[in-house]
Amino acid sequence: MGQALDLVMAVRCLEWLLAWSLGLQTLEFLRIHRSGVVERIWHWPDQKDDVPDRPRWLKALLGHLFQPPVHQAHLWLRLTVLVHMAWNGSQAWHFLFLFLSAVVVLIRWRGAFNGGSDFMTLVVLSGGLLAHGVGFWAHPSLGWQAGLWYICIHAISSYFMSGWVKLKHAQWRSGQALTIFLGNAVHGPLPARSLFKQPWLARLVAWAFILWECAFPVALTGPVSAQIMCLLAAIFHFLVFWHFGLNRFFWAWVTCFPAVIYCSNWKMNI
Repeated sequence: MGQALDLVMAVRCLEWLLAWSLGLQTLEFLRIHRSGVVERIWHWPDQKDDVPDRPRWLKALLGHLFQPPVHQAHLWLRLTVLVHMAWNGSQAWHFLFLFLSAVVVLIRWRGAFNGGSDFMTLVVLSGGLLAHGVGFWAHPSLGWQAGLWYICIHAISSYFMSGWVKLKHAQWRSGQALTIFLGNAVHGPLPARSLFKQPWLARLVAWAFILWECAFPVALTGPVSAQIMCLLAAIFHFLVFWHFGLNRFFWAWVTCFPAVIYCSNWKMNI
């Protein structure tokens, strides 16, 4: 605890976590594809009217990419690229392909499959593109510093804004929203004697979340603070996964932690 990540280790940790996170997402899509659910809940002839007619080549390209055999081949290719990146380290073409692949998948699901986790994944992929772009014109180390800061700022902002929104809503300040959310979790309604139905405890837990999220910028004061905040974030996301089944949220945000911890030592990195 308290040791800052050097740039090389931060980049490699981010690459490994991104490969794991996107790999799990890809395996989920492959399983959905094999189940036949895709064609029942998403059908290209129904969706193609959502895509502008011009340029014509775009609709034709998407129509080809979304054919079931091509879509499945695309997912297997994405898995192959992720394994190659994790094993060999990233190159610009890794992030370019993965970014375009993510956009294609988002189009397939009309914007998002799993909400914030999809967009946080795009943030990491955008940070990687930025890193390699700046690195091409300047120096790779400068490029990755820019990319990690881009990811770090987005990650910290996501927690802060989440806490600020909760703070503005009376239902969160009273703890009522927490009870409502937990009552709709994957394990079913809260038991009648659940502690979270006690107003004082629900309010206490809700305020703990609000204060922690609003205080997340404290992570930039040093490696110790960053690691503590990231540890609390990991526990928070695990609890969200446990109660709501949102495993993608856990891995999408954990992927950002190497950037947060690296940037926390900004005084030494200047």
